[in-house]
Amino acid sequence: MDTLRSAGNAEKTIDKIRAASETREKGFIMPNPHCHPYFELFYAENGSCRFFVDNNMYDIHTGDFMLIPPEVFHYTRYPDGQCRRSIVQFRREHAGEEVISLLPGGEKFLSAVRIFQTPEAYRGQINGLISRMIAERRISDERSAAMLEALLRELLLTCCRECTALNDMPINIHTTDREIVRAAQFISKKYSEQITAEEIAAAAGYSPNYLSRKFRKSVGLGIHEYLVFIRLQAAALELVATDDSITEIAFRCGFSDSNYFKDAFKKKYGVTPREYRKQRR
Repeated sequence: MDTLRSAGNAEKTIDKIRAASETREKGFIMPNPHCHPYFELFYAENGSCRFFVDNNMYDIHTGDFMLIPPEVFHYTRYPDGQCRRSIVQFRREHAGEEVISLLPGGEKFLSAVRIFQTPEAYRGQINGLISRMIAERRISDERSAAMLEALLRELLLTCCRECTALNDMPINIHTTDREIVRAAQFISKKYSEQITAEEIAAAAGYSPNYLSRKFRKSVGLGIHEYLVFIRLQAAALELVATDDSITEIAFRCGFSDSNYFKDAFKKKYGVTPREYRKQRR
């Protein structure tokens, strides 16, 4: 499988659609949380896994798809047994304007995390499309890019026609630990303020020490690490969307020290804030 970008490893966007399938054993833990500058479709062909994404935790089961937009932090664990999962990674233009217009809500559909639930009767069709994409990646001739785009578009249209899309992603459908979710949501809303561990714990209904242990066990990183990650994501968006100074953005995103912000940003993205802004414009 192609290497993704982790918290300390920057990666530019992809040129061609990627497709891969792999079996994860019970207890497998991703070494780092990560995000990347392109879309990802995650599909559980068989088995289940636990996803922490966009400040929520979900259990993904056989036949479930998850669409992850660019630059969205996500992390998986496999606590319940073996899971055969596939991923398809693509840029917006790979999907095509006509197909995007046929998605539920059109362009808006691609702006948020989505889950599709595939009826059992159509799982063979979905599995077949993904297998063909993986095979096409191995062929890699002058026709492969066009073939992969055609298969991706068929996959997206099949999902929209035959699968059930959970458009609003309500918490009570896929969340497995509401206290952890409440902590993450509190951080997401208050990251620009100088919030404390005690305030985050109070929002979750736990003591600070207990929440700290439970958060790391459930998510794979500490509360402070997650808070910094969310702040850096917000700062990255502002660097591209505004002309404000780097110091102004750092303070607005909750950093009290601009030098610490610059060091943390380079560790996460592999470039300085100034270089990141220049590359993305």
